[in-house]
Amino acid sequence: MKEGIFEIKDDFYLNGKPFKIISGAIHYFRIVPEYWRDRLEKLKAMGANTVETYVPWNVHEPKKGQFVFDGILDIKKFILTAQELGLYVIVRPSPYICAEWEFGGLPAWLLKEDGMRLRGCYEPFMKEVREYYKVLFPIITPLQINYGGPVIMMQVENEYGYYGDDTNYMEAMKQLMLDNGTVVPLVTSDGPMDESLSCGRLEGVLPTGNFGSKTEERFEVLKKYTNGGPLMCTEFWVGWFDHWGNGGHMRGNLEESTRDLDKMLELGHVNIYMFEGGTNFGFMNGSNYYDELTPDVTSYDYDAVLTEAGDFTEKYEKYRQVIGKYTQLPQVHFSSKIRKKTYGTLKVQEKVGLFEALKDISVPVKNTFPIPMEKLDQSYGYILYRTALEREQNLEKIRLWGANDRANIFVEQKPVAALYDRQLLEEVQVNADFEAGATMDILVENMGRVNFGPRMEYQRKGIEGCVQLNGHMHYNWEMYTLPLDNLEKLDFTKGYEEGRPGFYRFTFEVEEAGDTFLDFAGWGKGCAFLNGFNLGRFWEIGPQKRLYIPAPLLKKGTNEIIMFETDGKTAPEISLKAEPDVG
Repeated sequence: MKEGIFEIKDDFYLNGKPFKIISGAIHYFRIVPEYWRDRLEKLKAMGANTVETYVPWNVHEPKKGQFVFDGILDIKKFILTAQELGLYVIVRPSPYICAEWEFGGLPAWLLKEDGMRLRGCYEPFMKEVREYYKVLFPIITPLQINYGGPVIMMQVENEYGYYGDDTNYMEAMKQLMLDNGTVVPLVTSDGPMDESLSCGRLEGVLPTGNFGSKTEERFEVLKKYTNGGPLMCTEFWVGWFDHWGNGGHMRGNLEESTRDLDKMLELGHVNIYMFEGGTNFGFMNGSNYYDELTPDVTSYDYDAVLTEAGDFTEKYEKYRQVIGKYTQLPQVHFSSKIRKKTYGTLKVQEKVGLFEALKDISVPVKNTFPIPMEKLDQSYGYILYRTALEREQNLEKIRLWGANDRANIFVEQKPVAALYDRQLLEEVQVNADFEAGATMDILVENMGRVNFGPRMEYQRKGIEGCVQLNGHMHYNWEMYTLPLDNLEKLDFTKGYEEGRPGFYRFTFEVEEAGDTFLDFAGWGKGCAFLNGFNLGRFWEIGPQKRLYIPAPLLKKGTNEIIMFETDGKTAPEISLKAEPDVG
């Protein structure tokens, strides 16, 4: 692509000519980089001319002042790969992305500061955004179309009208982008209601809508705010996401969405959300909280145009037919040969209990009071609180004050209770007899920070308040942070007891690498690691039943899987199968 200019007038114009944006969302951070080209080729073959992506601050700056832009986080390589295929790019670089992503993309270390306020003109927050932008924008601004790159638009913030109405903050975010070299047009995106569009709009910035149905009705509302500018659905929701325990894989209405896509392209412009959803690898799933906590599953399949593993769907063919009415469909050679493989049943080879392995993978911090993860410079995973029961003769009642999200409680390493979400708000009856000096452990899991709404400012994980035993507050604790990023330190000879949290090791041989799916039938709750890479969470309540393993994560020869299970519910085996089971 040569240097060019992209403009917003009564319509979108590329180098002076009207340009219809036909875009699909692909999140580079949810797809292994070896597959970026494949997904982008499939997007182009559908007739799209543009790809859209968020930029997740929390993984690009995992610790304050430490930045990562390589591997699966190499946004420059992703954008340049799109350019090689002739695709334009829309970048959404705001500090908050939602995206059903942990904490909406905000870094958890922000919460270490007492009183932190998010997404408003609060100087401690704005200071960190400025420092982040100083590193991010030198990577993406040279890739703008004005300088010969493929980036044609960027977004200021994200769905801010759903969250707040601090126009001064929105102005500051816009100015920050301009100060850091943004020259392409800017947009906002909000829900297609007057209230959202009114709160989220910004002078000199094109408002766009996010919705999944009723195109004509939504565009009529949007038209009141565009000042004669083009109409665009920046998130055309073609499916939805799954949360643990929701009863089955969410699916959209294909006939309705096909009609809506047709109407969008007739009246305006579209970004399909999602073209491919990908995977919430590691501990990166987000959560919602309305009446209860609903953490999202590891798969972000989203009932998207391509499956989580990049396979074609009926939706792809339907959408391609519609898009073909508005543009000439290109012939695209798919350069990647992706196979799926069954590697069979794997037996547990070694196992070690969490309590036995604890001091190999964590160093305790002592304090009178329990301390939340963030105050201990931990963002994700689990944290274990340990204490001695010196004065209590038995344990009848327990309450955890300021605890999120799930707690497994043990006395002398024997399970006493497992508390989840609303159960953590009340005192619960338990029954444990022991001798003076007995050890009590509380294993708390961060199941994914809320990514939407006012609860985002209350997302410290672990125990922030106190632990009340038999009516009195109990003091003097050891805290063991367990981000589980150092499992190479596990010593599987240390011992193991059934029915307690533990690590389970499997190996298998690979001659030819293929995509595969880890079936965790018979296992309770936990997470899985392949060759040290965190594949994500599993939970017997579903709807997800298998974890996706892309072939590039495998290596020729011996591969290792480690399962960490918290509830003492395991099977003697796992299996690697060629097909998903999406419920």
